[in-house]
Amino acid sequence: MSIRVGIVGISGFGGGEAMRLIASHPSFELVYAAGEGSAGSRLVDRFPGIPAKLAGLVIEKWDPATLPKLDLLFASLPTGTSAEALARVPGHVKIVDIGGDHRYVEGWAYGLADVWPSQIEGRSRVANPGCFPAATLTALAPLLADKLIEPGNIVIDAKTGISGAGRGGADSRFGYAESNENLVPYGLLKHVHMPEMAETIERLSGGSAAGLVFTPHLVPMTRGLLATIYCRGRATTDQCLDAARRFYAGRAFVRVTDRPPQTKWATGSNLAFVSYAADPERNLVIAMGVVDNLGKGAAGQAVQNANLICGLPETAGLDGVPVWP
Repeated sequence: MSIRVGIVGISGFGGGEAMRLIASHPSFELVYAAGEGSAGSRLVDRFPGIPAKLAGLVIEKWDPATLPKLDLLFASLPTGTSAEALARVPGHVKIVDIGGDHRYVEGWAYGLADVWPSQIEGRSRVANPGCFPAATLTALAPLLADKLIEPGNIVIDAKTGISGAGRGGADSRFGYAESNENLVPYGLLKHVHMPEMAETIERLSGGSAAGLVFTPHLVPMTRGLLATIYCRGRATTDQCLDAARRFYAGRAFVRVTDRPPQTKWATGSNLAFVSYAADPERNLVIAMGVVDNLGKGAAGQAVQNANLICGLPETAGLDGVPVWP
């Protein structure tokens, strides 16, 4: 079975990673690539290492009115720029939005694939979670489902590689000189991922996430994301680990580990690693989630969601092992 696929925003980090995964996917055929600044150039000029079958593909200017015949479209556009245009894509074309415009929007499934696969299967519109929510919510979901922690007292301290901030333009603040040997907190108290994390915590727990605190940081590495999450709860470490192992039993991409996870473990993959440390005497649970911010945090999960909505094996095109070192 060949599924005709397009990517919008292919010149960005998320779109480029989606292209890399789709290029070796057993059922997806990339037939359309679109961008803004790169429109008119050949895909091979942008990505010299792509397979020969894609070398002749030309990046087009993004316009829903000129789409070729497609079965599936990946949209990797900055938050706030995709809603109007994607509303003009024909209904028979399935869409996975890697950007942030459709998370918890009516008519769109929230694509937290390892937690809610049944809510994604068979849908035609899926909104990918953000990279920070992918790591954070994967770690928290088992604890919230088993009511081992209080949903209203959660503090998230998360670090991401520079690619998590997007490619940016010529005036980008994320070049080598600015980011090397530098640690930068940003988006304080109002980060764009806060609403989707709060909404998901409330849906998983049935309680309020009004006390949620989230502080993201950029660290001087290219890719990788670690969320360290501080919670109130009387659970033991073993209870947390057991809850996660039961919750993710049979799930292909979530690894529950006794050791604190490291970002290198997930590099280049769609894996998520979760672990826990708890002190019931102090009413403290520490949850940890690690993903590759371009993998499970973006394009990897997008392909996983696309597999689910297309009726394919969830692991199709995603069974590569992480890159080490």
